[in-house]
Amino acid sequence: MTSFDASGGADLGNAVSADSFTRRSVLAGLAALGGLGLAGCTTGGMTTAEAERVYGPLPNERFAVPAVNINKIDPKYLRHRVSYKSDEAVGTIIVDPRHYYVYRIEGDGYATRYGANVGRAGFLWSGEAYIGRKAEWPIWTPPKEMIARQPEAAPYANGMAPGLDNPLGARTLYLYQNGAYTLFTIYSTIMPETIGRGVSSGCVGLLTQDMVDLYEKTPVNTKVIVLKA
Repeated sequence: MTSFDASGGADLGNAVSADSFTRRSVLAGLAALGGLGLAGCTTGGMTTAEAERVYGPLPNERFAVPAVNINKIDPKYLRHRVSYKSDEAVGTIIVDPRHYYVYRIEGDGYATRYGANVGRAGFLWSGEAYIGRKAEWPIWTPPKEMIARQPEAAPYANGMAPGLDNPLGARTLYLYQNGAYTLFTIYSTIMPETIGRGVSSGCVGLLTQDMVDLYEKTPVNTKVIVLKA
């Protein structure tokens, strides 16, 4: 498996400003920012009103999560129940990095589909894993390799406190193989402009509202399949 620069979290790239090492500064350098102007009468199988409800604010979280600006995401990446034939058990998570989707198998030929961001060029991987542990509002600790490459991460060598600027966000599912943490995660993001892009060193990001939905349905030991890109 491709190595991943992480320790309890995601190395979200090299474009980090020296004076503002936050989720926004990391991802802003990796994704083309700006509204896509794609919101209309329907958005990805749901009406605009439904999308605004599903992706509305989460004020009761430990840190209040803002509403998603659905103008900044292609509607095809919004949560949707889709036809998906699979022999995998209900609850299995399938990551399709080529198309920037994460599927949760629901049975009877259907799956819940979420839009995702995935690993950037050179950091994509494929294979099977399972959810070894789960965490809400986790601490993020950059690995030594990342600190060597990006000295501005050094202040967080002992961990970045939970919060909206923490790269792992509100929820994280940690991927394991054979009893060992792979250093890959499925994490949450409040940056809609990253969905449908390769921005990480192999981790998979979902909008926080989608990640909360998936997290609540996903117990430890759930099977995860990452398809080839």
